[in-house]
Amino acid sequence: MRAEAAAAPLRPGAGMGEDEDDASGDPPEMSGPPVNSVLRALALLKELNRQRHTTVDQLHRATGLPKPTIMRLLNTLITSGLVVKGERGLGYRITSQVAALSSGFHGGPLVAEAGRAWAADLTRRLKWPAAIAVPDQGRVVVAVSTMADSAVSPFHATVGVRFSMVTRAIGRAYLAFCPEDEQRILLSLLAASPDPEDNPPNLERVVQRMIAMVRREGYAQRDPKVEPRNSNTVAVPIMQGESVAGTLGLSYFRSVVSHAALTGELVPALQEASRQITASMERLQQGLARAG
Repeated sequence: MRAEAAAAPLRPGAGMGEDEDDASGDPPEMSGPPVNSVLRALALLKELNRQRHTTVDQLHRATGLPKPTIMRLLNTLITSGLVVKGERGLGYRITSQVAALSSGFHGGPLVAEAGRAWAADLTRRLKWPAAIAVPDQGRVVVAVSTMADSAVSPFHATVGVRFSMVTRAIGRAYLAFCPEDEQRILLSLLAASPDPEDNPPNLERVVQRMIAMVRREGYAQRDPKVEPRNSNTVAVPIMQGESVAGTLGLSYFRSVVSHAALTGELVPALQEASRQITASMERLQQGLARAG
C-alpha cells in the first residue's frame, strides 16, 4: 500500500469549525453575539472571588440570576476545579486554581514593583489588607494585594478586579488628585459608562463634591451606600511628580476601626508608605536610566 502523505499540522482552531486567518495574517474579525452562559459564569466567579464563603442567596442578590441557573453554574465551576463547597456545607468558595486565571496580568509594573514591599509592610504592622491600584479605562484595577497575608481581610481576593472612581476609595483617591486635564477625560469616560456606580444621576456635581471632600481630608473612603457596608476602605494617592501613579488603600471592618484610629493610625501609615513608594519609583527609574 502506498504511504499516505504526511498531514500538515493543524493550527489552533483549524479543522474545528473556525474560520482560518486570511492571507494577511490578521485574525478573523469577531462576529455574533456573546455567549450568555459564559458571561453568567464569569459574573458568578467574580462575586465568589469577593468573599471567603458565599451562599446561593448572596449570589442571587448580587447577580440577579435565578437560583436554578446559579446552581447549574456552580456545578460547572466545581467540575472545572475553580469552586468547592464550603466547610460543613456552608456556601461555596473559590479554589487556588483561580490564581491561574490572573497569571498573565501585569498591571502598573513600576508602581507595583516599587510598592509591593511597602504594601506588605502595612499589612504586617496593621494586620489589615493593603492594595495598590492603577488606572484602567475610566476605572482603577488592583495590581497588588496583600489580602492573602491578612487573617482579618474583609474580602477574599481582588487582584485584577476593577473598581469605580466615583464610589470606591482606591478609585476616588485617583480621581481626586490627578491633574485637571486628566479629570476631564475621566469624566467623559464615566459619563459614557452604563454602570450606575460610574455614572450616577448628576454625575459632574457628585464627582465635584467628592473631589472637594477627598482633597479637604487628604484621603478617600468608600461611599457608605455601596456594598459591602460592614467594611470600609481608606486610600491615598501615590504621586509621581504632578501625576498620580496609582493609589494605596487599606480595607477594614467598620465595627473594629474607630474614626480616631482611622485618622490617627491608618491614614498616617498610608501617607508615609505612599511617600516611600514614590521614592522607590524614583530610584527604580534612575537605575533604569543608568542601565540604558
